[in-house]
Amino acid sequence: MKEKILFGGYTRRSGKGIYQAELDTVDESISEPEVYLEVPQATYLALSKHHILYTVRKDGEEGGVAAYDLNGDQPTLINEVMAVGAPPAYVAIDEDRQLVYGANYHKGEVLVYRIAENGGISLASTVTHVGSGPRPEQESAHVHFTDLTPDHRLVACDLGIDAVVTYDVDHTGELTKVATYRTEPGYGPRHLIFNPNGKIAYLLGELSSNVQVLNYQKDGSFTLIDTYSLIPEDFTEHNGSAAIRISQDGRFLYASNRGHNSIAVFAISGEGRSLQLIQRIKTEGDFPRDFNLDPTEKFVVCANQNTDNTTLYRRDAETGLLTKIQQDIPTPESVCVIFR
Repeated sequence: MKEKILFGGYTRRSGKGIYQAELDTVDESISEPEVYLEVPQATYLALSKHHILYTVRKDGEEGGVAAYDLNGDQPTLINEVMAVGAPPAYVAIDEDRQLVYGANYHKGEVLVYRIAENGGISLASTVTHVGSGPRPEQESAHVHFTDLTPDHRLVACDLGIDAVVTYDVDHTGELTKVATYRTEPGYGPRHLIFNPNGKIAYLLGELSSNVQVLNYQKDGSFTLIDTYSLIPEDFTEHNGSAAIRISQDGRFLYASNRGHNSIAVFAISGEGRSLQLIQRIKTEGDFPRDFNLDPTEKFVVCANQNTDNTTLYRRDAETGLLTKIQQDIPTPESVCVIFR
């Protein structure tokens, strides 16, 4: 079986934007990626069930989100919504309400876009966070993640103010804040993922190199259960943890470390409340900003931003452990990995 992979990335050096490759699950190899869409600074991607691709993009002094129709032989631009300043750092799709959410790191904004019948988007609402934290990277609000909770609220991780904010969303895309969870100062919330049971979430801290296990309440609030380190205690060089993923069966958690250049693997127990580190495996490159499990969950694909290469791992579904099977797949400046 062959699975198509899209790699989104920067275009500061040799990168062209979005690349496509195929994972052959029989031969256990990834083909050499080819340029799929030349989109400036396509650093995050989301694909709808209607095969509409929503991608971050930058054009001169403006940044925003573009919608591409992937249903034809060639991808076709539907439209884009741009504004002066940096583009978002994250995009997600709300299929039920036909909305797209964006997280603008540099502006501290939560963005909501309405999806039109043709898949195009228009800006529906914006919420701006205010505040700061104790670390140099926290001079202002930095929204890094906006995605849905299991009960269809919107949750936003703000690295700059050490907060996770939960919003109710109406059918027009208007947001109403319902809860705010505060981490310890300097934690740097980056991404969050939920256990399939819908009651437990895992919050990755970029600045702290930790993952917190959180209890998710019916009112949209979070409470802390425990905290685990993503890097070894004796590692003293700079590290910024980046992506976090969970297996569909809720048994294993994975997180990437930029600096230590590894993927940390945890076994999950106690109805999702407890983690046990079972592996740290090198990414065979520098600055692994994103990785993903393939649809079969037998493989993990990890992109290294600074060394322009991707590494393929075989994943054992019973033990959760990863085994490297291919490296040095050329992916210029890639920082996002999704499967079509």
